[in-house]
This record gives sequence, structure tokens and C-alpha cells, in this order.
Amino acid sequence: MSAIIARVRGRTGSTFIVTELLMPDKPSSTVEDYLMEIYDMHRAGRPVIAARLTEKMGVSAPTVWNTVRRMQRDGLIEIGPAKEITLSAAGVEAADSIKRRHLLTERLLVDILGIDWADAHEEAHLIEHTITPRVEARIMAVLGNPTTCPHGNPFPGLDPATRPTTRPLSDVKAGEEWEIDGVNEPAEEDHDLMDFYQRHGLVPGAMVKVVDVAKYNSTIGLEVAGQPVTLGMRAAENLRIVVARPGG
Repeated sequence: MSAIIARVRGRTGSTFIVTELLMPDKPSSTVEDYLMEIYDMHRAGRPVIAARLTEKMGVSAPTVWNTVRRMQRDGLIEIGPAKEITLSAAGVEAADSIKRRHLLTERLLVDILGIDWADAHEEAHLIEHTITPRVEARIMAVLGNPTTCPHGNPFPGLDPATRPTTRPLSDVKAGEEWEIDGVNEPAEEDHDLMDFYQRHGLVPGAMVKVVDVAKYNSTIGLEVAGQPVTLGMRAAENLRIVVARPGG
């Protein structure tokens, strides 16, 4: 259950709503972290089980199960017969809220405070839990109602029809030229990879020319802003390119 704080029109014209969850108690920062991990796994099409959460959260299995059972008790998740974890309707709403605050915090850190693009994801985790819905709405207004984080990932609640059609940079041929749409969210956890992207200009909006696709050693040769860049396939798979834009 939630109350509307603000209706926000994004830069693309799509409208989404900033809400305040009306729960007996706001989820703790730990529960919010679990919600976001479950949310991200679902979006990536990966089944969520306790073992995966243990690996991602870096804690023991009993600790994970204690938190998971508490979340189940509070109506945020459901646990199936095979122990697969899914978000309930309330869980999706709570996860959307924390995800939006995380992405908005990244945008604030980069656009206003000048924090390094590659550092924003990690820094945002330290701040996102403290942002209230009213502060969130104000930050949105100050930033001009952005619709994506600095790494190109869309805020929850936006109409998918306003987003471009994309595919991985790994799925290209020599001689083609593409625009970078963004970085897949799981890759944001790899600071070294994010730093590599930033240093070589592989950021949203950048144009890249495919010079060579070397299947024998799994690399792609690019030209970015006139400079040669060689990417391994894993790095290329985690970058999205724009195939078509809405109405195009």
C-alpha cells in the first residue's frame, strides 16, 4: 500500500509516480539490499534461491534464511515448493522504490557532485537508504526528471515502449557503427570493468566503430573517439547498443 508523493514526467515524456510506502515499518537497509538483489536476479532471468543470495550478500546461509523468513512473514516475498524466492506485489513495490532511489542517487552523485562515473554505483549503496520520498521527488526536479542512471539503466515505472531496442555489443560485425545505450546492471558491481569502460569512453551515447571481431581469441576491436580499443567478449556482452528508437 502506498501514497502518491509526486507524478513525474521524464525527459522522454513517459510519466511515472513517486510513492511513499504505507507500511507499519519501513524495511531495514538490510531488507532493502535483499529486495534489490532479488529484483535484479528476476530482471536478469535468474531463478532466486537462498544459495545465490548467500553468494551475493556475502553472509552465511543461516543468516540469509533468517532474513528471507522475516521478509516472507512481512509479506514481501513468497517461497515456492522448490525453495525458489519471488517478490510479492508488496515486495515489487518496495523493490521498485529502493531501485529508483539507487539509480537517482547515482545520477545525483555524477551530475551534481562530480563523483566518478565508475564509483557512483558503490557510493549510491551507502546513501540510497536515507532518501525519503519527498527528498526523492525534489532531487528528480533538480536533476530535470532524468529517466536513466548515468550507466543508462532505466528507472522503474517507466513505460517500456519509451525505451530503445537494444542488443549486446558482442553481437556485431566488422565495419558496423553503433551507439552505446548502457551497461548491464550486474556489471556495475565490477569496479575494474566500469573503470575500463569509463577510461575508454564506452559510456551511454558514445559512438563506436567495429574494426574487427576476432572469434579465435574472443575479442572485438573498436574505434572510440578516434582511439583503438580492444574488448574481451565478457566486457562486450555487458554493453548494450541501440538497434532502434521508439517511433524510429
